[in-house]
Amino acid sequence: MSPVDRSRLPVSGPDPDFTFPAADTQRLPNGLSLATVGRRGLPMVSLALLLPAGSACDPAERPGLASMTADMLDEGSGDRSAIEMQEELARIGAELDTETGPDSVVLALSLLERFVPQGLRILSDIVVRPRLGEPDFERVRTLRANRIRQLRDLPGVNAEAVFTRALYGAHPYGHLSIGSSVSLAGMKPDDVTRFHRLQYDPSRATLVAVGAIDSAAVARYAQEAFGDWQGAASGSTAPAAAADGAGSGPSTPAPATRLLIVDRPGAAQTEIRVGHLGVPRKTPDFHALVLLNAVLGGHFSSRLNLNLRERKGYTYSVRSVFDFRKLAGPFAVQTSVQTDATADAVAETLRELGDIAGGRPASDDERSLSVATLTKGYPRNFETAGQIARGLAQLALYELPADTFSLFAPRVRALTAGDITRAAAAHLHPDQAIVVAVGDCARIRTGLEQAGLGTAAVVAADL
Repeated sequence: MSPVDRSRLPVSGPDPDFTFPAADTQRLPNGLSLATVGRRGLPMVSLALLLPAGSACDPAERPGLASMTADMLDEGSGDRSAIEMQEELARIGAELDTETGPDSVVLALSLLERFVPQGLRILSDIVVRPRLGEPDFERVRTLRANRIRQLRDLPGVNAEAVFTRALYGAHPYGHLSIGSSVSLAGMKPDDVTRFHRLQYDPSRATLVAVGAIDSAAVARYAQEAFGDWQGAASGSTAPAAAADGAGSGPSTPAPATRLLIVDRPGAAQTEIRVGHLGVPRKTPDFHALVLLNAVLGGHFSSRLNLNLRERKGYTYSVRSVFDFRKLAGPFAVQTSVQTDATADAVAETLRELGDIAGGRPASDDERSLSVATLTKGYPRNFETAGQIARGLAQLALYELPADTFSLFAPRVRALTAGDITRAAAAHLHPDQAIVVAVGDCARIRTGLEQAGLGTAAVVAADL
């Protein structure tokens, strides 16, 4: 046996290939799509029902209606109360999770394989036949109103609300999913009932099952549970405004006011958002933008964090993100800094956005570190049945190819430092960036205006 040389690190071998499991796809007579991945081992099944009825479908005068409707789904069905519905789920050891985003609502359920028929029947009652009663509506509205009051005290939520509104205006992406207190106060049970009838349509929905079950069983159980689900006679579609969509980058004009301040007198820190419109999920530059973002602000050793945290000491953390959606989502840099460092932090952020596009392009070392960060732990995103189910829901929502996740790591590894520079030049626009600062206006306004952002507008988040 040869001795082990402990004086140096072992040489890394090639990264193992990752293959996302292929799903068996079917469609029920009513149009409901099915996607099944058999995963033997544990006798568990994870279910996910995707409905493209997110906050982008909110009527212009009722922001938050999609989220309110999703919250109402498990508040009873038929003559069963919300408590009785939860007791039924508890008896089969299942827990329902509901998530509302800009593009979709996803209901997830994890349970033992032998309880899948019962679980699907309960899920069908929740989604297809919710009670949507007035007493339940009033109780949920009160809970949401209290939640909005709490959110008003969070600088990050105020920054997101103002940034989103400034970026999108009246576009369906132009508000937070939770809506506003004004919209909530004017909401009626009939609004929820109408939204549910128009937007919850089996022909637009996808049911995903991952675990100890085969596609034939899923189709049989799904037909029994969801076979009588029919969509609205008039057809359910996303708002026409969403089809016209937000711009996707350089062709979108900069807003008239780029500097927005939410005044919080005496605040010790300033919550900052710097960004502009990004691109849709189906952009051909997706992988280059993911790698670009990693170099810029996607991990601890990214440029923004090394600058604002490590060198300047302005903040505990800073991150950048491309929020990929069906239409052009936002690109944003998010951080919270000491009040006295607000203007300098914004200036440094804008400089970093410009530098990576050519003034100081990404180096090979930065590229290699970010590629490793993105790819070496990538398979961990799909370790559990629930993670695979959510992955399949993403493929359905964005209409992506089945090999999307399998090809992610090879395509990222194939990118060069030059590809990062080209992506930055095409998709980062510091001259168009909106800056939102939530902090002490008396102390931060002058410095921000002197940074070349124009005259500040002092605004409220209107939550």
